[in-house]
Amino acid sequence: MTVSTFDPNAAVVNVTTAALNFFEKNLAAEKAKGESKMIRLSTKESGCTGYAYVLDMVLDAEADDTVLTFGDVTLALAGNAVDLLRGTEIDMVTEGLNHVVKFNNPNVIAECGCGESFTVA
Repeated sequence: MTVSTFDPNAAVVNVTTAALNFFEKNLAAEKAKGESKMIRLSTKESGCTGYAYVLDMVLDAEADDTVLTFGDVTLALAGNAVDLLRGTEIDMVTEGLNHVVKFNNPNVIAECGCGESFTVA
């Protein structure tokens, strides 16, 4: 596992204030129960175009994860997903009545029609 402190000029990913607020609120609720203490972002093969984002609340990072700290939020990036996610901005947006975590990934060259999966160059 590699550990680094958030540096906006060198971060593999960036997290907007809206997303940080969302993650802080959810992590605080989990910590109060003695459960999850960080967010883990990974990808999995899925859908019609290749990959899907996976967000989990976990106790610890895995051995090959890159760990980033954004204020009170610790984000573990799966080692096998770093190249797919490099430069991604994680945001929280409102779509109609729903709040959705949005991934603005500059590496994506195609997405499926429902937005469930993506392809990178």
